[in-house]
Amino acid sequence: MEVERDQTVSSPTVPIVDLSNLDKELVARAVVKASQEWGVFQVVNHEIPKELIQSLKKVGTHFFELSSEAEKEAVATPANSKDIQGYVTNSQQDVEDKVDRVDHLFHNLSPPSSIDYRYWPKNPPEYRQVNEEYARQAKKLAEKILGWLSEGLGLDREALFNQGFGGGKKAVYTMKINYYPPCRPQANLVLGMQPHTDIHGLTILVPNEIPGLQVFKDDQWFDVEYNPSIINILIGDPIWRMSNGKYKNVLHRTTLNTEKTRMSWVVLLKPPYDMVIEPLMKHTGDGDEAPKFKPITYGEHVERKVRDKLQKRS
Repeated sequence: MEVERDQTVSSPTVPIVDLSNLDKELVARAVVKASQEWGVFQVVNHEIPKELIQSLKKVGTHFFELSSEAEKEAVATPANSKDIQGYVTNSQQDVEDKVDRVDHLFHNLSPPSSIDYRYWPKNPPEYRQVNEEYARQAKKLAEKILGWLSEGLGLDREALFNQGFGGGKKAVYTMKINYYPPCRPQANLVLGMQPHTDIHGLTILVPNEIPGLQVFKDDQWFDVEYNPSIINILIGDPIWRMSNGKYKNVLHRTTLNTEKTRMSWVVLLKPPYDMVIEPLMKHTGDGDEAPKFKPITYGEHVERKVRDKLQKRS
């Protein structure tokens, strides 16, 4: 898909869903409709405490603003490692390079067998406690959303989570903190993150107050508006495949600011690597809809996406 870089619209039209609405059928329909038409929506009254989100941002910002590079390198991804966990810096790449100009910190949050605390910052000391509590809250939100998406496909409420992600003992939740330093003077020519659809299934994203997230719909880019009470939900490739294309895997990108640092805190939900991703429509029993995607393991999907990204860069 060819996307023009200058077709950007500031718009509040990204759907907003109020999860406190007592009519849960109405909430479910809103989540399903937004996922079908946009592949992205924002939720309010999500029951994750405002104070917890503020603490999450505080400890993450503290780590990235440490004056000691040694403390950052202590949790860095080892050279030549295939493990995505750890601290990685790409923000100093040349503007001509087709790479994401962003520093990352990745570490798994769940299940317990996937957690490696070597990649969790020790400074500030409260980092672990805050992230563990946020993980508990984000998991509740993710599973609630997956339930509505399952029912929107005519499946049992637990189908997507259990059959698509492996359930509570296998589904992997990963924290990813993105740090986009200012880019002067060519921020309008450089992207913090190139246009892409998410390799994982579901994204739960909270940014700082600096705008930059844009989503692609109807042949134009839309700015995603910032509000401190809102959490952004993005549909990724696996759910697109599991839904047989009914839910969109939203194309999105991140722009840079000339003066201020943009950050975002992202919880990624993904299947285990050996989990087979395939349309789950067959479980409805109607047999009327042909699958649009061949079965593929999540690991194979990741390998293909990484390979395609490297080819586009070269």
